Amino acid sequence: MTPPAQTETGQRVPEPDRRLPDLSLREAAGTGARHGRSLIRRSWVVLAVVGTLASLIAAGVGQDRTVNAGGLPLVGDFFAAALRPRLDADFLALTANATLTTLGYAVLGTALSLVLGLVGGVLASQTWWRSATRRRRGIRMAGWGMTRTALVVPRGIHEVVWGLFFLSVIGIEPIVAVLAIGIPFGAVTAKVFSEILDETPQRPYTALLAAGSGRGAAMLYGLLPPALPDMLSYSFYRFECAIRSAAILGLLGVGGLGYELSLSFQALLYQEIWTLLYALILLCGAADLWSSAVRARRMAPRRPGSRTSRVVIGSLLAAIALLPISAWIVQLDLSVLGEAGTRELTVQMLGDSWPPDLPSGGWTELLQLAAGTLAMSVLAIALAFLGAVVLAFPAARMSRAGGSPAGRAARLLMIAATRGLLLVLRAIPPPVWALLFLFVLFPGILPGALALGVYTLGVLGRLMAESAENLDDRPLQALRAQGAAALQVFCYGVVPAATPRFVAYGLYRWEVTIRETVVVGVVGAGGLGLLLDQQLATFDYGGAVATLLVFLGLTLLVDLTSAAVRRSLHT
Repeated sequence: MTPPAQTETGQRVPEPDRRLPDLSLREAAGTGARHGRSLIRRSWVVLAVVGTLASLIAAGVGQDRTVNAGGLPLVGDFFAAALRPRLDADFLALTANATLTTLGYAVLGTALSLVLGLVGGVLASQTWWRSATRRRRGIRMAGWGMTRTALVVPRGIHEVVWGLFFLSVIGIEPIVAVLAIGIPFGAVTAKVFSEILDETPQRPYTALLAAGSGRGAAMLYGLLPPALPDMLSYSFYRFECAIRSAAILGLLGVGGLGYELSLSFQALLYQEIWTLLYALILLCGAADLWSSAVRARRMAPRRPGSRTSRVVIGSLLAAIALLPISAWIVQLDLSVLGEAGTRELTVQMLGDSWPPDLPSGGWTELLQLAAGTLAMSVLAIALAFLGAVVLAFPAARMSRAGGSPAGRAARLLMIAATRGLLLVLRAIPPPVWALLFLFVLFPGILPGALALGVYTLGVLGRLMAESAENLDDRPLQALRAQGAAALQVFCYGVVPAATPRFVAYGLYRWEVTIRETVVVGVVGAGGLGLLLDQQLATFDYGGAVATLLVFLGLTLLVDLTSAAVRRSLHT
């Protein structure tokens, strides 16, 4: 037997065990992989902290000429007017008419987006192209790639930009708001619908194809029926978003609550503003309740042979009935699309838009504004994420324990108050928040970031609260059975389980927030949105296209970064 090796000092060193089992090697490899993933996640956390600090510096936090102390009395007057809104009959009638107009735009815009989303979703699904014959597979796969690519541009351009474009060629017409909502929402819906179709069980579809049916018939009878409940649930969610977008588009002058809000803000009529805001909050609250009721019926377990929920069927019939009513309310006129003037202005605009022109400051100005826009989105999502984490758990119905009547009453009161606060935050459009912050802050990145942060906090807080409610309760019950205190159950059971989903929602909302920087830029909060508004107002369409291209590149950068972070969470 070979003697053990010795070091230079004469110490005996045992030979390594050459019979080390393969399982130990695999465990060692797994440990190394987990360590690598943990290192990547920590790196993302460090990068997020550094990015937030850099964004604070870029926004001028802590520097001179940031806070306008002279505007504080205006803010006090604004919130004091919340207790005494204008309630005379004439203004209430005007508010009701504006509310119906906003609702009409939302209904019609959602309907258009669903038509575009259904067609685009089928053409963008892998299922549709996977069933192609081998002889033409290359051509059809190229078609799939072109369809997915064609959805990127309308999805990346915010509805406000679409609204500004259509206003330039059509004028102040109701169809402007419908198209501005329907086109970008349709591209987003197409992407979601394609994913739903690809994730739906394929057996009925393939069976119909094997029986000789065409792809269209097989999709209609074999794939759409089982996918319809999920599509319907998402459609009602898009309707919620459409109401908020319709209010924002009203600020451009197409009518509705947003238009009346802009007039009242210009005159600093705070009592009128609060009447209009209360109407918008009630409208958004009703849409949230309706959408939540449909999604709750969709998520509820169904027994074999059970019928579709009456709530779902009734909601679908009500939505269909709202279409002609909405067209009548907003006085929708499709003939303006075919007018000679519209065609001439469209051709002229397209001609003036190419080639793109740089602004007076050249690439330096564009890149500086892009960096400011990115900093605005980072600050907004940081504020929204931290605030949503704080409010999500008080807003969630998580406790299954009985408790005393007083304790249950206090818990219900806290849930109602927190959810009401989140509703108010997300019901008030970002431009309104931006105008309010511009009372006390000088124009720049900071008021835009705060406006988007407060608004996104309302949306993100609701998403996180629903996610916390849907957590698996069995691990929490096991901790309680072991005698863990309530704080220990929360720290070791709730927080670790909720964190991945919270981060995923935060990343998703960051992708949305970078697009919504255009909204606050329109009212003077800075960034690429402000430059784009100025270019469109002066008919500098070549410059607007250059700004949009930079904006799309910035949006793509955020989307890719968000996707990379999400991948690190799931590996």
